[in-house]
Amino acid sequence: MTLLPLIDACAQQLAAAGVSFGHGTMNAQDEAAWLVLWQLGLPLDTPLDGEDNQADTPVAQEKQALVHALVAERIRSRKPAAYLTHEAWLQGFSFYVDERAIVPRSLIAELLVDGGMDYFLRASTHKVLDLCTGNGSLAVIAASVFPDVVVTASDLSVDALAVARINVDKHDLQDRITLVQSDGLRAPELAACGPFDLIVCNPPYVNAHSMAALPAEYRAEPALALDGNVSGGSDGMDFVRALLQEVGVHLNPQGVLVLEIGNERPYFEAAFPSLEVIWLETSAGEDQVLLVTRETLYP
Repeated sequence: MTLLPLIDACAQQLAAAGVSFGHGTMNAQDEAAWLVLWQLGLPLDTPLDGEDNQADTPVAQEKQALVHALVAERIRSRKPAAYLTHEAWLQGFSFYVDERAIVPRSLIAELLVDGGMDYFLRASTHKVLDLCTGNGSLAVIAASVFPDVVVTASDLSVDALAVARINVDKHDLQDRITLVQSDGLRAPELAACGPFDLIVCNPPYVNAHSMAALPAEYRAEPALALDGNVSGGSDGMDFVRALLQEVGVHLNPQGVLVLEIGNERPYFEAAFPSLEVIWLETSAGEDQVLLVTRETLYP
């Protein structure tokens, strides 16, 4: 069998098994291509169409067997592909990932790379906080995009911070990214590192109804990174409420908070009906990531 028919066959298996996507790919064909190319040791951008395509490259029987074993494990375990390959890509950056941290997919990465928040930053922007850093992806991207900033990356999970350490080292950013274990903004080390010009945060925000309905692939991730109801609420806004109450002392007077709330805009607006925020445009629309200034929070 050659490369493209092998990918097609694997895509059919994934689709027939009813696996869920959203951890780097959005459909069976793309997920199959990822798994096949990774297992064969081929670049993920290997051309499969066009003049220089490699679609007709023969794949040896023993390598086909390895591919089918990986796809079978994806179907059996219902784990995101990133947990099987221990690799995730976000905006062209490669990250190590395992079950200790959520699979990186934040839309804030787009805004960092394409300049979608630059209008609200200042020439003096120097200190950045990545709150709820997970595997450290936003911290790494921020430090890479803005070579003059220093980044503090914090998370409640010691396990997630261990994964973040791998990625900080992988991208050789040890001198510019400081990792801090903190429950929200409570760690004294955060006050010592701040105040910040920019805080980015992809917090746990999933409401209780949605948490109960999550596919197995999402339930394979740490619930701590998803469940926004840990303080007894049901609208997914528990962490966000605490954040907006406390964030002022951690922002410079001209500082901004960029906050991802995914599909929870109705719950956010119900929780904070009088708060004036700016919704930023991403590939998922204009209702997934918001920006709020310190001046708005504390006039």
